[in-house]
Amino acid sequence: MSLSQWLKQKRNLLNDSNIKYLDLHSHTDLWVKCNQCDFLMYYKILESNLKVCPKCSYHFPTSSQDRIFYMFDQDSWSPIDTHLSSTDPLGFSDRKLYSKRLSEMKLKTGLSDAVQTGIGSINNMKVACGIMDFRFMGGSMGSVVGEKLTRLIEYSTVSKLPLVILCASGGARMQEGMLSLMQMAKVSSALYKHSEASLPYFTVLTSPTTGGVTASFAMLGDLIIAEPGALIAFAGRRVIEQTIKEDLPNNFQTSEYLFKHGFIDLIISRTQLRSKLSQLLLVYSDSLY
Repeated sequence: MSLSQWLKQKRNLLNDSNIKYLDLHSHTDLWVKCNQCDFLMYYKILESNLKVCPKCSYHFPTSSQDRIFYMFDQDSWSPIDTHLSSTDPLGFSDRKLYSKRLSEMKLKTGLSDAVQTGIGSINNMKVACGIMDFRFMGGSMGSVVGEKLTRLIEYSTVSKLPLVILCASGGARMQEGMLSLMQMAKVSSALYKHSEASLPYFTVLTSPTTGGVTASFAMLGDLIIAEPGALIAFAGRRVIEQTIKEDLPNNFQTSEYLFKHGFIDLIISRTQLRSKLSQLLLVYSDSLY
């Protein structure tokens, strides 16, 4: 699925009665229809399966808070840098003031920005983790996202902890201009020092992972993992086709296509991610724990 097709699908879903982001503690509909196979299911069935369709394995969008609940041992998550929040350094305005967009996103999502960072345990193994949230301005990478991830990486390097970053992003945040683009180099530099310390770094690419995030830390993992059917891209499908003057395969920019061509290492369902990460961490257990 191309980036333009994915965005069109998401715009259609906004006007659909289906739940886009299911909350474990509140819901508006008792029944949910799968966006891929039209299977109708009771919402608790979907929740119990980590928002993965039990019939076709379609991965519904989910929040960073849900991912914390799915991945880590109970009550082991300790957030860091929760006070950091974007300002409006450029005084940017399009159809709406950027400062107003930020305020609305904070009220809507309960987040300070598009990433949560912290320390958690997976089967009693401590991990530094950053989890991007597409609900907050499309998971766009602004200065705060870059700063929080950089601080997380530096903390994990000093504390000799393995690092996991779950990516979900539309790319760099245009409202912050060059300040946003700088984050690509800043995060990558911190990852280099983490690598020099011989510490493992895993990335988990969820749908979508695009733009500047794909062009930097998302593809720098020692192991690059993706969810099934995830949209992973840098530029849009139409831009690429017009540039190279060729038609692209229908499954271009999916995790399956990238796996076949060697760009990612593993495709792991959300329902299996916790157990697989635990197995991968055990490989490094002698040097870490």
